[in-house]
Amino acid sequence: MQFKPKRVFFEEKALDYELGQNLYNYFKNDQVELKIIKSHNRISGIPGKTPQQSYNEAKRTLVVGVRKGDNFQTCKPSAHFQLPLVTSCPGKCEYCYLQTTLGKKPYIRVYVNVEEILQRAEEYIQERKPEITIFEGAATSDPIPVEYLTGSLARTINFFGQQELGLFRFVTKFTDVDSLLNLKHQGKTTFRFSINSSYVINNFEHGTPALIDRLEAAAKVAHAGYPLGFIIGPILEYSNWEEEYSKMLNSLHNYLTDIPKKITFELITHRFTSRAKNNILSLFPESKLPLNEEERQLKYGQFGYTKYLYPKDKLAQMQVFFNDQLKKYFPQADIAYFV
Repeated sequence: MQFKPKRVFFEEKALDYELGQNLYNYFKNDQVELKIIKSHNRISGIPGKTPQQSYNEAKRTLVVGVRKGDNFQTCKPSAHFQLPLVTSCPGKCEYCYLQTTLGKKPYIRVYVNVEEILQRAEEYIQERKPEITIFEGAATSDPIPVEYLTGSLARTINFFGQQELGLFRFVTKFTDVDSLLNLKHQGKTTFRFSINSSYVINNFEHGTPALIDRLEAAAKVAHAGYPLGFIIGPILEYSNWEEEYSKMLNSLHNYLTDIPKKITFELITHRFTSRAKNNILSLFPESKLPLNEEERQLKYGQFGYTKYLYPKDKLAQMQVFFNDQLKKYFPQADIAYFV
């Protein structure tokens, strides 16, 4: 399932970098729509007369730019900083929080000044020594779908393999991992996969690989010696949710039976805001996502917005279920958090 853009916009300054020039030459011969733009932050020319059309066209648009600014965004609690290599993702997951942060046209953006970005990461590491500094590479993206074009993940993984006090982590739903298996990662990169039940993937994670394909990719990564983790989320309640999630974990166990390393799990239950609900229904008017506020409890966020979570008794039931299931299938597992 390889990402093939329909149109590619190049920021002028991106062509001053080797990666930018290489990408331009690649797409020039690939019969896609090309356009030179002044800034990767001001994009026009993505068609669409309805929200759905604009969204779908944006998901087929690649923007090649230069990452400006010295500072990285923080990324608490999972890491100290975001590592900005890619923005957005070609997947069309109905529940995705990026639908409320990337606007109505969430085009995919890659940065060509990778060496400058990594140099800044090294400065952060030096500033914080002797403490270890952790960087998250997928805070606002899934970097795997564009890796075959950029090679940025490979460069980053090799970079952190040489860092005594720096660690890297990222998460993906995609499976094109072969180019990353033989790198000298030195255990400094944690490779995480986002997985879910077949019901959730089939109904809400459009344009992403099936569960079995993700599990096969995870087994490859584990055999390559990477520290391995899984995000299970959003955890949804539906008619046979316990049976389906148990089946998912059993399948994962079968793929990883000969993996001695401890695996980390991050468990995230479904939640939404009013703004997210409105955006979701404008893009997916027939969505089956459970978005009834009357069936949820309110949680007030630190920035003034309200989230709708499952009621406390339902959250407690889910937490007990996953704790029991993970003890059954992965007794050495580390549950980083349940939220």
